[in-house]
Amino acid sequence: METLQRTANRGSISTGPYEIDNSLKLEADNTEYLYKTNDAGTNRKTFTVSMWFKRTELANDYMQLWQGGENGEATRLGFFGGTPKEAIWVDIGGGSGNTGTLSRSYSNQVLRDTSAFYHIVLAVDTTQATEANRWRLWLNGEEVTSWSQRQYPAQDYQCSLEASIQMKWGAYSSTYYKMCGYIAECHYLDGVAKVQTDFGEYDEDSGIWIPKAYTGTYGGNGCYLNFDDSSDLGADSSGNSNDFTLNNITSADQATDTPTNNFCTLNPLWRWTQTMGVSDGATKVNNTVIAWGGAKGSIGVNSGKWYWEHGSFSGNDTMFGIQNQAGGGNAQAYLDAYTLAIQANANVIQFTDPSNRTEAFSKTFSISDIWGVALDLDNNTIAFYRNGSIVNSAFSIDGLIGNGEFFPFVAHYGSGLNSRVNFGGYTGITISSAASDENGYGTFEYAPPTGYYALCTKNLAEYG
Repeated sequence: METLQRTANRGSISTGPYEIDNSLKLEADNTEYLYKTNDAGTNRKTFTVSMWFKRTELANDYMQLWQGGENGEATRLGFFGGTPKEAIWVDIGGGSGNTGTLSRSYSNQVLRDTSAFYHIVLAVDTTQATEANRWRLWLNGEEVTSWSQRQYPAQDYQCSLEASIQMKWGAYSSTYYKMCGYIAECHYLDGVAKVQTDFGEYDEDSGIWIPKAYTGTYGGNGCYLNFDDSSDLGADSSGNSNDFTLNNITSADQATDTPTNNFCTLNPLWRWTQTMGVSDGATKVNNTVIAWGGAKGSIGVNSGKWYWEHGSFSGNDTMFGIQNQAGGGNAQAYLDAYTLAIQANANVIQFTDPSNRTEAFSKTFSISDIWGVALDLDNNTIAFYRNGSIVNSAFSIDGLIGNGEFFPFVAHYGSGLNSRVNFGGYTGITISSAASDENGYGTFEYAPPTGYYALCTKNLAEYG
């Protein structure tokens, strides 16, 4: 089994000429997806799908990226629901009047990096005499050629794109195969088969696959979704006015976490217990057992000054702060030798350091508080802010230095307790302001302290 892990695009470290400003957050539990009824005249033999995506959950069965029909033999692109769940799944299925049967394929490659944006291109042209050319798939610029099962449609096969049925981004239906994560730069080309280099290129300095502007045609029923208009996130920017309808999506689901500026999120693969749920764009944690459970962030740092926020608490016994790369072996985070945190216990705020020293603060904890974490790795200190006001002079973290990178973390003790982390790329925290760092990155309730920055790849390239 080939594994593609931590090799995908984490955002353009050496920024290319083309920028993607927005993405769309999709959450399966909220049944968030986009749909449109296909128009008459849609080419059912030749088309292209291109998109960028970042998964935030790997456990869901048959997670769907794009769907070209509604029946059991739909044409679709997503992830396998069997073992392994991270394999790419391609169905070339027919609707009315098709010739031949469904072709189904599963890749040997598996995509397990939840910190990364991937680029995928599916080009279909069933008019080709050579069966291997009737559909092709590229991932981050490389054609996928290793398949545990690969099937081809018959020549001139008519895919399930007929009028009156729906095309979807992010789901098979309101019940099945829903996407968890972020999608960006979504192209559908009607009657046009293109290759990966029409949508991306290799950065000359880093060798990373990065986006580039598509300049070709879309065909009459093609579309381009860039999610730039928060008031109309289904708007088609191709010029065709082939707008999509939103299902349970609001303006709050627009994100600035993109392939060209990738933000930190919580890593569902780095949890202290597998019962600790990570959801809503990997910014929410929910403990489902009476025990300590927690999760680390997807981006670690060893230099620079960084800021993020925590809020929307459901109760006490909540901790947040940092761990170094070696931390997390002990599920009781406050006993972990590599943990720095604030613990909210019985409405008392405490600071806990690696030697188990606790320091109580006079201020009490409220579940409506928004807490800021200011990590200074140039001077090896950490400070905590409550509703915009610092609660401590900066604490030294010299005891943790030398143990690798530092990661944000959050933990809870008790079933049903949850909270949210706001790294600035997408915020599930209800905020009244839209403060950003000095570079204009991130969306926070409170402005980061002077000289502190959001955890995103553009800032990492400059300050990390």
